[in-house]
Amino acid sequence: MSQMLKSSGAMAAATMTSRLLGMVREMVYANFMGSTWVASAFFVSFMVPNLFRRLLGEGALTAAFIPIFKQKEVKEGEAEMWRAANAVISGLVVAAGAITVLGVLGISLALRFHAFERRTELMLELLRFMFPYMLLACLAAVLIGMANARGHFFVPAFGAALLNVVMIASVLLIAPAMGRSLEERIFGLAIGVVLAGLAQALFQLPSLAREGYSYHWISPWHDPTVHEVLRKMLPGSIGVAAFQINVLVTQAFAFWFGDSIVANFNYAVRLMELPQGMFGISLATYLLPTLSGLAGEKKFPEFRQTLSQGLSYLSFANLIAAAIAFSLATPIIRLIFEHGRFGPDSTQRCALALICLAPGLLMFSMNNILARAFYALNDIKTPMKISVVCLLLNLGFSMWLVQLYREAGLGIANTLSAIFNTVLLTYALRRKLSRLGLAKVVYTLLVLIPAAVAAGILAAVLASVCERKLGHANLWLKFGAVFVPGSLAVLSYWLLALWGQVPAAREIMFLLRRPFRGSQQP
Repeated sequence: MSQMLKSSGAMAAATMTSRLLGMVREMVYANFMGSTWVASAFFVSFMVPNLFRRLLGEGALTAAFIPIFKQKEVKEGEAEMWRAANAVISGLVVAAGAITVLGVLGISLALRFHAFERRTELMLELLRFMFPYMLLACLAAVLIGMANARGHFFVPAFGAALLNVVMIASVLLIAPAMGRSLEERIFGLAIGVVLAGLAQALFQLPSLAREGYSYHWISPWHDPTVHEVLRKMLPGSIGVAAFQINVLVTQAFAFWFGDSIVANFNYAVRLMELPQGMFGISLATYLLPTLSGLAGEKKFPEFRQTLSQGLSYLSFANLIAAAIAFSLATPIIRLIFEHGRFGPDSTQRCALALICLAPGLLMFSMNNILARAFYALNDIKTPMKISVVCLLLNLGFSMWLVQLYREAGLGIANTLSAIFNTVLLTYALRRKLSRLGLAKVVYTLLVLIPAAVAAGILAAVLASVCERKLGHANLWLKFGAVFVPGSLAVLSYWLLALWGQVPAAREIMFLLRRPFRGSQQP
């Protein structure tokens, strides 16, 4: 477990840097455009290239390709491994490039020959600017997957930090040059998205070059590796596409139903992505090549043990994050976003969405790990089928609840569907492996859930006292209203976890104490 924590922890450190910069980016966004209809139009338009990015890059393609990439290294050597990688990248560039050209052309024709209402027109114009981001982000995702498979986690993850820096700079440097109104300046953000995608892709090349990789064109049309990747990724693509289409449909419906719903909900989701990216995605990224290697060598006891340890560590980290998000939602939103065009009313609506999303945080992250366990076993169809069922549930919940509870309705729908997803994935994986060996995970949850509830109550009570006695008139009071209750809640949670002998809590303490013990030795 020490190796898991150190490897995923290094990646989590880079991811934390990126996510913190992502928070700065969202603060700059909120100050710049608030939760206006222009902001909602920007966020909806950005979802479309994200759909294709996750379809062709981060999702099914990397899940299908990375196990094959590792197998090529073990069975056929590095030369064949790099050749196969170039064939897959060549195929990706062709496919993503074609989709980009068709997307830009189709939007241009639609805008030319049809009169849309202004907010729909703006959304399409922004989408036309941002469509090339899909190609660049897909390329970056594959390069990151290759670097992870070669044992590099910190530098590839740090590339996302560069992406956020470029996007922040676009608000400060490009947007003011685009015009005077918000409708004109928002195009600076769209240009920044494309430049950020380019920067992230280029950032991955030096570390791969040091491993011996250099790109050259290899025709993908008749390449056996490309065919194998396509065969394995198509079932997963259905699941990934279903998820992204689900998000796009629900957000488009919310955009039609209310001008500010999409923007407020998006800000809450970004806050949830901070712990999810630091712990869930970092750990899942580490586990995919690790579990793939264990499955390839038929070491299923070690496979179960590694999966169990990963889920236990994830539970320890994410339960307290969920408790803090739930208990301190309003102070957190007020501190981070309530500036410029983002006012107190937006704070209350965004905080309510965060409260409804927080109970599902652990489930969101567990789903990433459980799905990768299937991928490591060369089974993409099962998580795909489960995700389609759960996404249909989410679509139904969202379209029903958004009319009743606006942003909060979307949060409730996401949490409910995530819970169903976790239950079904766990059941299916247990049937596939005969047994999962998750007794330690169950014990961990039995200790940590009450500890998280107690910590959350403590944070809520302290935040209420701070608000009554001190208020939030300045930045320092806002800062204290989050970090004083939050820090004490985290400390109490950790002590309760140590008292309950949770392995993850003891392991982290051991790793933190090791440098100091080493420095005391002669």
